[in-house]
Order: sequence, then C-alpha cells, then structure tokens
Amino acid sequence: MRTITASLFISLDGVIDEPAEWHFPYFNEEMGAAVTEGMADTVLVGRKTYDSFVGAWPEREAAGGEDADFAKTLGDARKIVMSRQSLEFTWRNSEQLRGDLIEGVTALKNEPGGRIAMSGSVSVVRQLLAAGLLDELHLLVHPIAVRKGERLFDEGGDAIPLELVKSQTFTTGVLSLVYKPEGA
Repeated sequence: MRTITASLFISLDGVIDEPAEWHFPYFNEEMGAAVTEGMADTVLVGRKTYDSFVGAWPEREAAGGEDADFAKTLGDARKIVMSRQSLEFTWRNSEQLRGDLIEGVTALKNEPGGRIAMSGSVSVVRQLLAAGLLDELHLLVHPIAVRKGERLFDEGGDAIPLELVKSQTFTTGVLSLVYKPEGA
C-alpha cells in the first residue's frame, strides 16, 4: 500500500493561508532541501494549489533558473487534482480525481507505486486525516504570528492525536516537524 505525506508551510499561530505573504523571508537551503525531500512521483493537490503551481512552475522550468530542476521534477510527477469542477489541463502529467474523495484516495493508495506527496490543500489534508488515510504530516513552522487567515485545524470535530517522529530546527528559526497519526 502506498503512503501519503502532506507538507505545509505554517505560521506559529497555525495559519496556513497565503504563505506567499509571509513565507519567503524564511526560505533558505535547509528549507529547500526539506521541500525537495518531500517530493514524490505522484503529487495530490486541490484545485487552488494546482492553479498556483501551474501559474508558476512550468514557466520556471522553461526559464532554466536556479529552481528549474525542482520545477522539472514537479512537472514530471503525476499530478492528481481533486476538484468537483470539470477541469482542463495544460501542464503535463495532470489528471483529475473524480467522484468521492475518500473512495478515490483509498483506490489511489492501493495502486502500485511509491509515496504520494501533498502540498497545500488544507481541506483535503483535514479530510484525509479524519478518514485515517494520511500517513505523515510534515509541517514547516515559521517563527511568525500571522494573526489572520485560515488555520490548519478548524474548530469542532474530534481530536486528532499525533505522534512526533522527526524534528529539526533551521538557522532561520523555522521548525521542521514530522508527525504521524498516533498508533499508526
């Protein structure tokens, strides 16, 4: 069975919304290595995350700059987009997961292949955690209180016990934390 890992940029106060507004001052080689390590041959994203990726990464790959190798890796990955809307794709290796999210992701986990990576897509992360389908949660906790915006965990619902399996502190003060659901 394949595993699913979700990676998120998050502020100290739990905000995951609009990381482009607060994340970049903390980006360095350590974080770049952590992000690259989180890549997989299959990437699972929501439509908003996909739209932001397709608006940036194909152009960066074509430009051949310092992040062109990462952009190519992302372009070469199988990208599965979860959306209720009918989508048309212009970026290679992109497809839509149709139907019920939990059933579709369960089927995807049962396919042969390696690890499945997620980036962003917090509503999907929440649903997969609640359904017991997320194997690891990778958080890059930035030393800033954003104080506005969507947070990783919303109000209500059952508690989700997590177990810390790895931690690292970057020179920028960012904490790289890896959790798995308790008892997994």
